[in-house]
Amino acid sequence: MNSAAPERPITPDPADNGLSRQEASARLEKFGYNRLPAPPMPGVVELFARQFLSPFIYILLIASAVSFALGQTPSGVFILIVLLINAVIGTVQEFSAQKAAAALKQMMKGTAHALRDGQIVTIDVEEIVPGDIVLLSSGDKVPADIQLLSASSLAVDESMLTGESLAVAKNAGEASDDSTPLTERVDQCFAGSIITHGRGRGRVKATASDTQLGKIAQGVTGKTSAEPPLMIRIRKFTYQVAFGILAAIAALAGLMILDGGYSVEDMILMTIGLAVSVIPEGLPAALTVALAIGMSRMAKRNVIIRKLVAVEALGSCTLICSDKTGTLTVNELTIRRVMLPDGRQFEVTGEGVAPGGEITGHAGTEVDVTGQETLRELCVAGVLANESHLDYSGGEWVSQGDIVDIAFLVMAKKLGMSITDLRTRQEQVALIPYESEKAYSGVVNRIGDTTVIYAKGSPEKMLSMCNRMATTDGSKAIDKSALESQFTELASRGYRIIALAKKTTLPGDHEMADMIFLGMVAMIDPLRHEAFEAIEKCRTGGIEVAMVTGDHPATAKSIALELGLCEADATVVTGPMLDEASATGQAAVDQLIRQARVFARIEPARKAQIVDSFMRDGHFVAVTGDGVNDAPAMRQAHAGIAMGKRGTDVAKETADLIVTDDNFSSIVAGIEQGRVVYNNIRKVIGLLVATGFSAILLFFLCVLAGLPMPMIAVQLLWLNLVANGFQDVALAFEPKEGGELSVKPRSPHEPVFDKHIIEHVLVVGSWMGLVAFLNFQWTLEQGQSIEEARNLTLMLMVLFGNIHALNSRSEFRSLFSIPLLRNPFLMLAVPLAQLAHIGAMYAPGLSDVLQIQPISVREWLQLLALAMSLLVVEELHKILIRRRRPRGS
Repeated sequence: MNSAAPERPITPDPADNGLSRQEASARLEKFGYNRLPAPPMPGVVELFARQFLSPFIYILLIASAVSFALGQTPSGVFILIVLLINAVIGTVQEFSAQKAAAALKQMMKGTAHALRDGQIVTIDVEEIVPGDIVLLSSGDKVPADIQLLSASSLAVDESMLTGESLAVAKNAGEASDDSTPLTERVDQCFAGSIITHGRGRGRVKATASDTQLGKIAQGVTGKTSAEPPLMIRIRKFTYQVAFGILAAIAALAGLMILDGGYSVEDMILMTIGLAVSVIPEGLPAALTVALAIGMSRMAKRNVIIRKLVAVEALGSCTLICSDKTGTLTVNELTIRRVMLPDGRQFEVTGEGVAPGGEITGHAGTEVDVTGQETLRELCVAGVLANESHLDYSGGEWVSQGDIVDIAFLVMAKKLGMSITDLRTRQEQVALIPYESEKAYSGVVNRIGDTTVIYAKGSPEKMLSMCNRMATTDGSKAIDKSALESQFTELASRGYRIIALAKKTTLPGDHEMADMIFLGMVAMIDPLRHEAFEAIEKCRTGGIEVAMVTGDHPATAKSIALELGLCEADATVVTGPMLDEASATGQAAVDQLIRQARVFARIEPARKAQIVDSFMRDGHFVAVTGDGVNDAPAMRQAHAGIAMGKRGTDVAKETADLIVTDDNFSSIVAGIEQGRVVYNNIRKVIGLLVATGFSAILLFFLCVLAGLPMPMIAVQLLWLNLVANGFQDVALAFEPKEGGELSVKPRSPHEPVFDKHIIEHVLVVGSWMGLVAFLNFQWTLEQGQSIEEARNLTLMLMVLFGNIHALNSRSEFRSLFSIPLLRNPFLMLAVPLAQLAHIGAMYAPGLSDVLQIQPISVREWLQLLALAMSLLVVEELHKILIRRRRPRGS
């Protein structure tokens, strides 16, 4: 049996209207905002020091020290200057990214329901002040320390304060004081704890640092967040490159020793130059910028990233477990049909929360609804077993609360009923709030010496509570089979069915049994227009979509068919089916889940089981959630997605990202942007490594040919600073190419430096290195000095860097098919890099350190022609890639 045992009703006491807005403002001024002091963010000095914590930087510092030891003071000083410039650039970029992340956090501030001037208002948690009356419900995060005034089946998870994993039942009728242990203060709720069940209302005792949580936080250092897998792979890549540099240095030194024509000093300078040439010191800053840009772009698409890992995780997603209501639908229920137990049916017109429209008989026949007592009693049950509000304010109808509850209030208005009169005519004894595991809500009222219980919920649950049904001739024995046929037929059309029941009994009897079945209503929640396109994008991009809902199987299948999520003969897996399979074993459960993409009558606890099964099947799973009971599934998934509008605080806290408009198409847009971010990171890596590889090849060819160093260390460092320093960061701003959702998801275990990038590096780097070597050799053969040959080689490498940066905008698309101004940052960075190098040629002090000098226009055009050959090579290589590239990869 189900029973309700609250201490007292939780509807606001008319005698207590809460704080006035003026008083709330005064208290906010006095007590300050309700927020804990934020953990100190790394300052500029700390960020600057971090720039030197890299194996790349260690190698450059060693190179600088050796240069000083060999008397190459200009080289040593220049290396240090470049390191300082790189550190400053990195500090500025990380500080900017840090500020951007902080701004995004402001978009995720929590809200609370408080009583102000007698009205229930939604305000920022930070604006809660001592003395405020706050309303609590299942899934809420308690915004402050609160003294309960009323409670209904209220249970709270206080594990973050006490360590006790079991929820604590609360009772407003108890009394405790500050000497009572926290675990025994059942008349209080504490900031940061989670409402797991029921409803409550209380007065704020303490906010911010004065709360129990605030006192604990004052002595606790914040935890460091886990490093995202992408950054772990990048760090691994960094060490691999560092190892490769050392191996290349050893190989080059070996060749020079075997040649015998190089002095020890020459060998040291050559190896220093090699180390300097291949180190991608701009990579950390470029990665930071790429991720920050991705977070910002996702925010514009209504996706707020809470954890950096989500940027990468979305790009890897192969399956989305999505809610139906509000995600695939518009989350605005309208009652379309009413079915009474004796077979009478009524049709309801009108849209949304405005009570326009009318109630007619079946097929639109006129009917006098004032004489339909059973119809009106059904509506009374829907209005009283209800916590929502519907008011006319500012020239429009405004609603607050659950969409199912609001639909009944709108229907009451269409019947000409006064909601206020209905609610004041009966004294509320207890409210039974809706909980997903119960699948119903109810209210216990008193009329004189009589107790009346009203309930509404799923047809299956309501039928199990009833033994009689209402008719025009009074109640009679219930015909469950006929009623089941009615709601199954309507559910198959995509309607959401809610059944209602009533019981008149003696005071003290709160048993939800032996009730009278009043009838059912069929509601429609229209599908979002954009959901169709979003699901088609998922299908094209190799992303499967599974719909997980608590609705009737027939309703779920009807909607899934309309969206194209399943075929007509598809099996809809239900909660009872999973229970039955669980008794057989895990293998049976997995087989049942993996063959289905539509799940109905699923309790939140079962959601985690579905997610876990898909993950064992090799899927990279994203799951949506909005309630406290969705948290296990969201934690279990690779990417937990909370709904910003209807999501509870605990769901948002658990999630990796928040969809602010609750729209499925926003999730798909986030996946697309996640792929864009990852692709841009690959482009930056390809740009940097190819340039480094070309320098390695150039040095090796010169040693094999018995030629001197083609460039000195400071020139190589300048090359990295100019040719890549501007352009790698600008490349991170590259927008989507188009078609990101036309390819299959990449494996989350795929290395960043994969075979495709390796091929790109070998082709592009080999051509740049070979052409630079031939030009260097030819220049020397023409009788020009080594300084002149190095000067021309450096300019050629800068031009190569410009061309390569432009061609790195896509791994397979022709440069000529990409609009030039689509990335204005890169279009600015490329000429800026060239102008910076030309300017250095004319700068007296800098040109002396770099050992460069101005060149003629004819020489520059000749070098540009050589550099343009790289464009031809890359375009030919991309043609081969496109021909080899299978469709959908």
